[in-house]
Amino acid sequence: MLINANDRILFTGDSITDCGRVRENPLHLGSGYAAFIAARLQACLASPELQIFNRGNSGNRAFDLLGRVEPDLLALKPTVVSILIGINDTWRRYDAKDPTSAEAFEKNYRGVLEKIRGGLDARIVLLEPFLLHVTADRHTWREDLNPKIDVVRRLALEFGADLLPLDGLFAKAATQAPAPYWAADGIHPSAAGHGLITEAWLENAAMV
Repeated sequence: MLINANDRILFTGDSITDCGRVRENPLHLGSGYAAFIAARLQACLASPELQIFNRGNSGNRAFDLLGRVEPDLLALKPTVVSILIGINDTWRRYDAKDPTSAEAFEKNYRGVLEKIRGGLDARIVLLEPFLLHVTADRHTWREDLNPKIDVVRRLALEFGADLLPLDGLFAKAATQAPAPYWAADGIHPSAAGHGLITEAWLENAAMV
């Protein structure tokens, strides 16, 4: 994936992307991987024309993202769209008895991608949802999450998007340092976890 000095890059998704961004400031990037990536790109490209936005929303599922495509995505006219969504589509099954089937997840996610393809000439990066087994109950989530990870992989192929295999990257990282080092609850990354996502994203990018 090429990143140009005049690109408009949009990061969107759930709380992992949101990471405390200030809603009242449309240019605020939060304190996670979106801000880390922005800092690296801005330093390396040294371009005032480069614009980077964060529209992650804590708690969002794929259907929430679909519902805000126009105001939070298409309206910004990004040339690069980076999406990380899916963990809440699993989590709500276990904490709120409000499941999302893999089929519904795929329908909603495909709807987002179709709107991007129909309204923008943008490069797309899809980040897998991921889970570390910090607590015993997290193991049971795999039954629900793994089919959704497969959906993201299939959609990346179908839409010609770049794919970042975060579930595998976090699993590998957890062999180098304990899982809570990367995400204390197995879901929300620590600074190190956000750094891991940052490095994966930048390794997939070439700056021109």
